[in-house]
Amino acid sequence: QIPKDPTQRWLRELTGLSQQLQQVHPNVLAKILKERTVYQNEEIVVIDKPYGLPVHGGPGIKNCIADVLPILAKMLENMKADPLHLCHRLDKETTGVMVLARSKEAAEKIRLLFKTRQVEKIYWAVVLGNPDPVEGVVDIPIVEKEVQSHQSHYKMTLAPNYRLCPEDGKVVKIRRNRNAESAVTRYRRLAAASACSLLELQPITGVKHQIRVHLAYGLGCPILGDHKYSHWSKLAPQKLPELTLRRLKLEQSKARHLPLHLHAHRLCLPLGQPLDFVCKPPFFFQKTLRKLGLDIPKD
Repeated sequence: QIPKDPTQRWLRELTGLSQQLQQVHPNVLAKILKERTVYQNEEIVVIDKPYGLPVHGGPGIKNCIADVLPILAKMLENMKADPLHLCHRLDKETTGVMVLARSKEAAEKIRLLFKTRQVEKIYWAVVLGNPDPVEGVVDIPIVEKEVQSHQSHYKMTLAPNYRLCPEDGKVVKIRRNRNAESAVTRYRRLAAASACSLLELQPITGVKHQIRVHLAYGLGCPILGDHKYSHWSKLAPQKLPELTLRRLKLEQSKARHLPLHLHAHRLCLPLGQPLDFVCKPPFFFQKTLRKLGLDIPKD
């Protein structure tokens, strides 16, 4: 039964996003990934990763990219049927450019490029609010912590090396948290409207959930649909500004259905010559930009 009301239809689409790919047969999933192949040569295969598909398996996960790599390898032409290899990871809810390698050696070479920060990665995110300043660098270490609340849970958080002295308001250096990882994210605002902004992000390091944590806790601009990092102490749906709800034609009670608006837009891989890959944001992301009046920059 398809609802007649466009808002209800949009809500139905959003609710289905996460479940769709968990319910298909692995062969069907491999076929979907084959159709989303944006580039291939004898060393690599580049796909446009869909929303809601985890890279690795885990509790409650029926389908993931790692499991269908052998099937995908057989489906791609000009290829010995060796399974493909993962080179890096994207969060389950992140969409966009993802590189797979055709051999163990190629995978190791590409992993090293990621590790030594030779791969340029550009993300787009729709965020709540407006970053101040509109362009800059967030350079704050990140650590995983247990949050004590009525539902105790773990999440990544900031572990700054500095704090403000209460007596005179001066910035003082504090002892570094031993478990914290150094994390650096460049950002710049591309557009602003409806109490939201479209940001271009370049993570220099690759810490788990880095962009999400730096935006939510470092800049105070959580990503639209990031229900995990919109509050610190509770697990609850994101609270949206009135103007944003009006533009999206959503009630606050339905905000929990909003997907994470984080997209791996571009990746530049120095393999011999630099290879540059671009993936357009998914349909739901483009629709949100239109509803909010955020203009996609022309490349």
